[in-house]
Amino acid sequence: MAAQGRKIPAWPADQRPRERLLQQGAEALSEAELLAILLRTGNVQDTALDLARKLLRDYGSLRGIDGQTADTLKAIKGIGPAKACQIKAALELSKRLVQEKWKKKERIQCSDDAFHYLRLRMRDLSREVFRVLFLTTRHDIIDDQELFKGSLSESVVSSREIILYAVRCGAAAIILVHNHPSGEPAPSPEDKQITHKIIEACRYVDIQVLDHLIIGHDSYFSFADEGLLN
Repeated sequence: MAAQGRKIPAWPADQRPRERLLQQGAEALSEAELLAILLRTGNVQDTALDLARKLLRDYGSLRGIDGQTADTLKAIKGIGPAKACQIKAALELSKRLVQEKWKKKERIQCSDDAFHYLRLRMRDLSREVFRVLFLTTRHDIIDDQELFKGSLSESVVSSREIILYAVRCGAAAIILVHNHPSGEPAPSPEDKQITHKIIEACRYVDIQVLDHLIIGHDSYFSFADEGLLN
């Protein structure tokens, strides 16, 4: 391993993250090395790899880093606005790549498909977010939209807005999805009330509510799987 404190350009070529990526492929690098490539440079005391290791140590994992805001990251010595933006942009691209791959599936066939489509985007959010998947009659994804933020209530979640968007994009069915920042996905009485309110409203315009998923940290609750949609 290269000596601590030496600048990365002074390291042997086979130890520099960028050179290793070019020679061996990205999969050969550790998370710290990949993060160091994003950071590009360190500061007076630390190399980019040192900063990457500190981030992983302080926040526990890439997932922990992803849970931080850009403002939090840019306040760290050696990070600043540019590096914070690079980190957040790279992590956002990874989420979009996962969603892009899931969109190429023929259709959403079960609650597990919907969960895996949105879990990276929703599992670690610090506040409640309500998204809707808009689907064709064959349950292909037409679009997904974050429509509401904040604790669910009738004043926050508007059935009318959901229906208007569904009509605009020609959706025949929808899947409701929201997260519980506590990590516990069990539905509250308010979750049940909102779900049935939306179901009743959608019946009048022939839009089928296929499911309502509540996403926790690493698990989910499905209204459809539990027989709670009727």
